[in-house]
Amino acid sequence: MGILSGKTALVAGATRGAGRAIAVQLGAAGATVYVTGRTSRNGPSEVGRTTETIEQTAELVTAAGGEGIALVADHLDPEQVRAVVARIDADRGRLDLLVNDLWGGEHLVVFGKKMWETDLGRGLRMLELGVKSHILTSWHALPLLVRHPGGLLVEITDGTAETNERFRENFFYDLAKNAPIRMARTLAHDLADTGCTALSLTPGWLRSEQMLEHFGVTEENWRDATAKVPGFGVSESPVYLARAVVALAADPDVARWNGESLSSAQAARAYGFTDADGSRPDAWAYIQEVEFGGADRSPEDYR
Repeated sequence: MGILSGKTALVAGATRGAGRAIAVQLGAAGATVYVTGRTSRNGPSEVGRTTETIEQTAELVTAAGGEGIALVADHLDPEQVRAVVARIDADRGRLDLLVNDLWGGEHLVVFGKKMWETDLGRGLRMLELGVKSHILTSWHALPLLVRHPGGLLVEITDGTAETNERFRENFFYDLAKNAPIRMARTLAHDLADTGCTALSLTPGWLRSEQMLEHFGVTEENWRDATAKVPGFGVSESPVYLARAVVALAADPDVARWNGESLSSAQAARAYGFTDADGSRPDAWAYIQEVEFGGADRSPEDYR
């Protein structure tokens, strides 16, 4: 029996990257995991990657030891989100964990341009993908989550409240990645009398499929990329963040984190887990202390 056996989870945005890894690790812990995404075997989303599908994610969850159930859904369509939650309610009658990992806007980010120089359509699409989708999903799913005390909402984002005090790349990206942090804080207030918890969680430098492809490496030889970008040496596999979600979901005292903003590295220190290779990378500490603080240390010092 896994530590999450009997638990029902929804990982919204689980086609690839962090969402897929989270779903698989939840499955390995024994959970029933509903996974949603726009890319299916019938066609891709606007991101255009066809190498990963939501059906594949569900199969990986089941192979890991849980039960994976794929639901093709666009979380910007209220009716599709309502249908996802109605299916979970009809099947299980409960929801113990909601992971909002919805994004898919990397292709829209333009670096080095001021807000008024950025194409408005691209900017507003980032806010739809990274903010509106989270709001729609939480609005529909939280009434099911709060039926039973102990439910957990995890908002996946990029950066913590502390690290995101700095400007993040682009006006619209900054808003899209700070909003989930604030959503977790405000939903913590709304959930306080329900016995449920909301928090935000961020990876460090994530070695997603897209990032590995960008550097022309694989998970097996990813260190080859550090010859050109030394900082990549502090990157982490998606398993690291996924183990953080499992640890939080299994913690009977998870309410101590209500409203908080955590990184995968902070969760690793609190719960004692490691990345897949046995290390504990802390990319945010490296960025703060070396890249911005000028400390004379190497990425290996942060593993």
